[in-house]
Amino acid sequence: MAYQFTKDLETGNRVIDAEHRQLIDTVNSLLDACTKGQGRTQLLDTAHFLLHYTEKHFSDEEAIQVKNRYPDYTRHKKIHDDFKKSAADLVRKIENEGPTVANVGQINTLLAGWLLKHIKVEDKKLADYLKSIA
Repeated sequence: MAYQFTKDLETGNRVIDAEHRQLIDTVNSLLDACTKGQGRTQLLDTAHFLLHYTEKHFSDEEAIQVKNRYPDYTRHKKIHDDFKKSAADLVRKIENEGPTVANVGQINTLLAGWLLKHIKVEDKKLADYLKSIA
C-alpha cells in the first residue's frame, strides 16, 4: 500500500511540505522494494536517508519555529531529538546485524508510522500557529 501526500499532511509551508513529500517518496520506494523481495537490499540506504532527512528536516522546521517564536518549540524540539535518537539506534542495529526482515518492519514503522503521525499532529499545530500569525 503506497502512501499519498494528502491534504491532511499539508502544512502550507513550502519547505516543510516539500520535505514531507520526499519522506513519503522514500517510504513508498522501500515498500515497493519489499513487494519485489528487495526490501533488505534497500534497507541500509533507506536507514541512512532517514538519518540525513531527520537532521535536515528537523533543523529546517526548528529554524522556522524559532524565527516565528513558536510557543511549543521546546516540546516539539524534544520530540525531534527523541526521534533522532531512536532512528540512530535503529541504524546502528541494522549496520551491526545486517538487513533483516524484522529490521525492514521496524524502519517502515518508524518512517510510515511515527513520522506520518507526527506530521498530522505536531506539524499541523505548527502550521496552524504560523497561519494565525500571518
